[in-house]
This record gives sequence, C-alpha cells and structure tokens, in this order.
Amino acid sequence: MNKKVLLLLSVTFFSMARAQEATLILNVEDAKTTISKHIYGHFSEHLGRCIYDGFWIDPKLNVPKRDRIRLDVVDALKKINIPNLRWPGGCFADEYHWRDGIGDRKKRPKMVNNNWGGVSEDNSFGTHEFLQLCDLLGTEPYIAGNVGSGTVEEMSKWVEYLNSDGDSPMTQIRKLNGQNKPWKVSFWGVGNESWGCGGNMTAEYYANEYRRYATFARNYASVSLKKIAGGANSADYNWTEVLMRNIPRHLMWGISLHHYTIPTGNWGKKGAATHFDEAEYFNTMKNCLFMDTLVSKHAAIMDKYDRDKQVALVVDEWGIWTDVEPGTHPGFLYQQNSLRDALIAGSTLNIFNNHADRVRMANLAQTVNVLQAIILTKGKEMLLTPTYYVFEMFKNHMEAKLIPFTLSSPDYISNNHKLPAVNVSASIDSSGKVNITLVNIDPKNEITIHANINGKSIGKVKGSILTSKSYTDINTFENKRKVIPANFAGAIISNGKVEIKIPELSVVSLLLY
Repeated sequence: MNKKVLLLLSVTFFSMARAQEATLILNVEDAKTTISKHIYGHFSEHLGRCIYDGFWIDPKLNVPKRDRIRLDVVDALKKINIPNLRWPGGCFADEYHWRDGIGDRKKRPKMVNNNWGGVSEDNSFGTHEFLQLCDLLGTEPYIAGNVGSGTVEEMSKWVEYLNSDGDSPMTQIRKLNGQNKPWKVSFWGVGNESWGCGGNMTAEYYANEYRRYATFARNYASVSLKKIAGGANSADYNWTEVLMRNIPRHLMWGISLHHYTIPTGNWGKKGAATHFDEAEYFNTMKNCLFMDTLVSKHAAIMDKYDRDKQVALVVDEWGIWTDVEPGTHPGFLYQQNSLRDALIAGSTLNIFNNHADRVRMANLAQTVNVLQAIILTKGKEMLLTPTYYVFEMFKNHMEAKLIPFTLSSPDYISNNHKLPAVNVSASIDSSGKVNITLVNIDPKNEITIHANINGKSIGKVKGSILTSKSYTDINTFENKRKVIPANFAGAIISNGKVEIKIPELSVVSLLLY
C-alpha cells in the first residue's frame, strides 16, 4: 500500500472520529430566564378514547377510581408533575356547549361528536368532572372556549360560572350543582384553530372576534384570566402578524401555535407509527426539528410588537401524527408510541426550553390513547409509553433558570442529507444543581461530548438514559418495559470538565452538583 493511500485512509479515519465528537460550553453565570413549568403541559380532547375509556371509565371496570376517574392514570401523571391540562379540545371545543355538561348526569343531553368519528357522547364528563380531575392531579386547568359555534354570552357566563364568588344566576346554578366556591380557573383559550375547524376565519376577522369575546370574558376578584388567542397553523406567519398588530396587549396573555410532526410530510398518508425505514425516520426528525425554525420566526414577529416579551407563545398542540393503528377507528387517532417518538419529545422540549423567553406554555397532543400519548389503556391494563419517560427525565427543568450554551455537534447524515445529531438544553435549579438533557438522533453513532461548565464548580454527576436497539421499538401490553429509563454511567467529571458518551438513538438526563 503506497503512502498516498495510507494518508487518505488516515485522514478519512480521523474525519470519522471527529464527526462523532461534540463540544458543549455552558455559561451558568448568564442563567436568567426561567423555564416555565407550563411548557410541560398536556392536552385531553373529547377524541377517541382519551376522555371516555381513558380518564373517564365504565363504573363496572375493576380498577381503582374516584367516581369514574381512573386513578392509575392519575397517579402516573402526578409522578411527572403535570403542570396543566388543556380541555375540551381541539376541534371539539368549538362545537361544545358547556351547559350540556353540568347538572344531573342522567338528564344531560347526548351529542354527536362530528369532528371525531361521529360517535354519540352522553356529556357525563363535563365541567365539574374535568375540574375534579384537575384537583386529583394537582394541576392547573386550561379551558378552550367555544368561538366557532358559540356566542359571546355563552363564553362570558362559563367564565362567571367558574370564577365568580358573587351572587348571580350562574353562581347559584354552580352551587346547586355542588360547588360552593369558585374554581379560580386562570388559563382561558378564546377559540381553537379559528383558521380551520374553529370557523375557517381570516386572521383579520378572528382578531376582531377575539377582541369582542375577550372583552366579556371577565376577570373576577378570585382570579385574573390568562387569555390565549387562537394562533397560527404551523408556518402561517401572517396570522401571527395580524393578531399581534390588531389585538391590544391587555386583552391577550398568550398566542398559540400548532405544529405536528408528519413523518412523510403528507397529511393524506402520514406514515406508520411502528413500521418505517431510515429514510422515513430521517424525514420525521427533520420535520420535528423544524419546530425551532417555527418558534424563532413567530417569536421574531411577536418581538416587533412586544419587545418586552409580555405575550407568551403557547404551543398548545404539538407531537407526532401518524396513520392510526391497523384495525382501529380512523376517527379515534390511536397510534403506538416508539423510541422515535421519545426522541421527538426530547428534541422538542429542548427547543421549547431554549426559547423560554417567549415559549411559556405548551401542550403535547394527547395524554391518553390519542396521537403521541404518554399513556395507553386496554381494559384494566395501562402502559407508559417511551414519551412518558422523557417527561419524567425532563421534569427537573421546571421553574429552573435556562443556562445559555454553545454547542458544536456532528451531523447525522442519511442519503446525502444531514441534520445536527445532538440537541441539548440546560438549566440550574434553586438549589444550585445543573440539569442537562441531551438527545442523540443518529441511529448508528455514539457521540462523545466534551462539556465545559463555566461559572459553576461540579464534583458529582448522576444520570438516566432512555434508549433501545431500534427506533421502532415500543412498549406493548405484553412487554410494558421494553423501552424504559436506566441509570446512565457514561458521564465522567475530570478537572471540572465533563465527558459524556451518549449512545446512538438515546435521550440522556444529567444532574450535576
């Protein structure tokens, strides 16, 4: 073998080795922005088996329950410190009339869920039941009001029913229904997807409607509403521009954004939840990481009108959306949840954390049995999906201070296309502990990360890892623990620096102190 060939091989080997290394520099002294716990919110719509047969079960089902609320589901959500829960939709919100869901359950009128499968619902799960669920969870309710088919009066009186401590027809009805004191619901969505299922409105028309509805959704002495405008569909930047220009700041706490990761990019044939090749995996991760571009561009528009960042960006629907599982109702949106979905969750939460100056609330779609669910149920059985464990691993970021950083990552390359292989977010909590969450989306290469932590002395590290052999691996009712976290021993501290060997297809959470 001649010298030129040897030199070429040496250069190639060196390049490959370098391509599997990353550098991370954390600047702890610059940590000023709080990562809101509400970024880790969830979403439960009257859709498929999320409410009925998810949270709200047949009274004959032999599982622990309070009234008809399934308590093993409640206990699982409490373990991840669920900060808020959005309800009743989604598209369902704009055909939901709240007075049909209060009072004697036997006398409540049935309704047809026109958006999701055309099934009939008995309205047995309504306002009181939802707020009982939130009380059991120890979480804040986030209610989406009906703008599409409702009226200003209807929304105004729902707010009064929930929050007023005065003497009025609404409070008297509430007391007759068993709730003497107001619930003090703060988060309030004024419509949902008004550009689509919520009314097919233009941005200008919705902005005017919002002003009217929000004016009569009043603050009561017990609580001030955090009113959230129905924001853009993915990359519709004009929608954000119009709302920020036309809605006064005092009427709007936040503006929403909806974006789903579609594996194929084709809404007609989205791709399977469990059977896909690397080309589709790569495309899925590309569509997931587009969230960073979306948030950056919408935030830049908001900055034009709101330099002090008073208005929150609320990403209250996000997650992967695949074709439904074979043999299930096409309108119920039931899909399995793989290691790929956990990588999506970790990457997306890292993005939200890193934009914590503007993103102050988000809601994964959805909590139980629908889309990127963190919990699946089947009769008496329940399982936790890989996505659930990501929320468990990331919960230390809640209300911690975001640590600015610089990251140099190798690329994940597939068919001459490339993405950053590693994404990160970091925070420091009130006790001085540093939290780092890392995701390696590369399916072939372990990556060594050389991390410097400026402004903080570190002596110990603990960690956990979520990984599996294949990005298609899932938890099933036959094997509920195939994809679960394990202790992570791949981080070593030396001379105040940290070396982290993060395996391929993995989510890692570190606690340094």
